[in-house]
Amino acid sequence: MTGSKLNLSADEVLTTTRAVRKRIDFDKPVEREVIMECVDIAQQAPTGSNNQGWRWMFVEDPDKKAAIADMYRANFYPYIGADNPDEVPVRDESATAGERILSSAMYMAKRLHEVPVMAIPLHTGRLEGANTFRQASSWGSVLPAVWSFLLALRERGIGSSWTTLHLPNEREVAELLGIPYDDYTQVGMFPIGYTVGTDFKLAQRIPAEKFVHWDTW
Repeated sequence: MTGSKLNLSADEVLTTTRAVRKRIDFDKPVEREVIMECVDIAQQAPTGSNNQGWRWMFVEDPDKKAAIADMYRANFYPYIGADNPDEVPVRDESATAGERILSSAMYMAKRLHEVPVMAIPLHTGRLEGANTFRQASSWGSVLPAVWSFLLALRERGIGSSWTTLHLPNEREVAELLGIPYDDYTQVGMFPIGYTVGTDFKLAQRIPAEKFVHWDTW
């Protein structure tokens, strides 16, 4: 084993793996050996027909990270209705949960090109026009591995967040990185970096009984 681990329990990893943006250490490199260790763990995730039809693209090159970040921001600011990164809302004690999330997301967008590593998981094949069965089978065959990867990062003091706003430019990103666009679908993009501190709290969530049904709606 190469990475220094936090020795969290399974429940602690599952309940404290947060979307990390403002607490990413942009200056500390993430070792390739640690990333590969986490991929090895993710490889154990369940997958349709035991096929492991995924691939992993990691981006360290500063110019390529900058190009992806530019495409991300070109989609991000219109999506949230802001014109520029200087509109990041101030976060204070009176901020609502939504305002805190928006502030965090805008902070990451502004500094996205600085993250040590970007991860882009891929699923074999294109899903345009696929029916519900194929969509569910395909996503269900890759997203468990992605989540296992994020949990493994957490155990090693590394944070990330699940982003998808580069996907309107998926073809351009594929060309930039040499990904065969017709053969692979990009699942998302995950900024990766060691966290500033390793203590993360449980999030506030609606109690399970509010949205669980038994036998009938």
